[in-house]
Amino acid sequence: MDLQALKNRFNIIGNTPALNHALNTAEQVAATDLTVLIVGESGVGKEVFSQIIHSLSARKHNPFIAVNCGAIPEGTIDSELFGHEKGSFTGAVDSRKGYFETVSGGTIFLDEIGELPLGTQARLLRVLETGEFIRVGSSKVQKSDVRVIAATNRELLEYTQKGKFREDLYYRLNTVPIRVPSLRDRKEDIPLLFRKFVVDFADKYKTKPIFLDEEARELLTKYSWPGNVRELKNIAEQISVLRKSDNINSETLAGFLPQHNMHNMPMVTGGTPLGEFANEREILYKLFFDMKKDVNELKKMFLEILQNPSIAGQSANFNKESLINELKEDIMPSAASQASMPHPPNTVHISHPQPIIIDNDTSSHYEVDESLNIMDKEKELILKALKKHRGRRKDASTDLGISERTLYRKIKEYNIEE
Repeated sequence: MDLQALKNRFNIIGNTPALNHALNTAEQVAATDLTVLIVGESGVGKEVFSQIIHSLSARKHNPFIAVNCGAIPEGTIDSELFGHEKGSFTGAVDSRKGYFETVSGGTIFLDEIGELPLGTQARLLRVLETGEFIRVGSSKVQKSDVRVIAATNRELLEYTQKGKFREDLYYRLNTVPIRVPSLRDRKEDIPLLFRKFVVDFADKYKTKPIFLDEEARELLTKYSWPGNVRELKNIAEQISVLRKSDNINSETLAGFLPQHNMHNMPMVTGGTPLGEFANEREILYKLFFDMKKDVNELKKMFLEILQNPSIAGQSANFNKESLINELKEDIMPSAASQASMPHPPNTVHISHPQPIIIDNDTSSHYEVDESLNIMDKEKELILKALKKHRGRRKDASTDLGISERTLYRKIKEYNIEE
């Protein structure tokens, strides 16, 4: 079947190479009876691929059933899949057929296969290898001719290394893998999908379809969409129902996007691009920059004191002119020294000033020594941010450039009382 005809038949929108490759693989494997493992994040449309495979296979006139393995309690999932005999457990008032028995000759789609208990995994492996299964509470071996298509949003290979998933089952399921790309890897498809959804909802609710201006379309494309196509569809429906105007700008669109995910997007504040700090190393970089700024402010203050006799008297224990020149060089380095200083990308340069002693008389000394301990500075910045925003963690985390979750952990770590 032509690729575009396949997309039209199953209402698939998009033309990215990764999506086209996944569709081609699904079409090619459909004619066989091979087990297929569909991998992709939640909300990318893995079930659609299972329906494509079943609809293009020789089993298309036989039953198809989709089972969410994560939604069935561990104590009953064996009974759901393989059936049980009367009296086999409390509540088993009658015998019952399982999905592998009722769908024999057809296709069973096991979504979130990584959530299966290890005992159920062993039963499933036997069905895949021999086509045999035993009902719960029975000793009779039964046959089943079922094609299995599995899907997961987990990395099952990592699960096998942690002992949460059987390695032999993983390789048995992974006969033909299909990886469905996430929506953020299909940025050029986002406006097309959104337009399709808003037109559908306009028809459903008997309203006019909404339109995004250029800035709103840019915001729509730059948003990370952690919920993928499912989240995009939900946002399109919300705007279609709750909008006050048919023309949507970026400000209106931002009001519908979840705020806890907005910090993952590029922002501009005061002409300086900001973003979420992806890890603690970047938090340290921010602290280093703040420390550098504080130290320079301290140097400027003492430079003013030294240059103004009314503020500070002459010192007998150090050469004032030499210290002034040294401070000036630290605050405003010469062009020659700036040219010679290396500035590799992502590298933070921090100066470590020595304590400065001001001697106004021969009987007393005052020492100013700023702590450069990173943890102390981090705690201090967190306290300042919480005080500035009156304990509002969300606003404080935005000001600090970290996630609210990281801020909460730091508050616990430093035992900060709010």
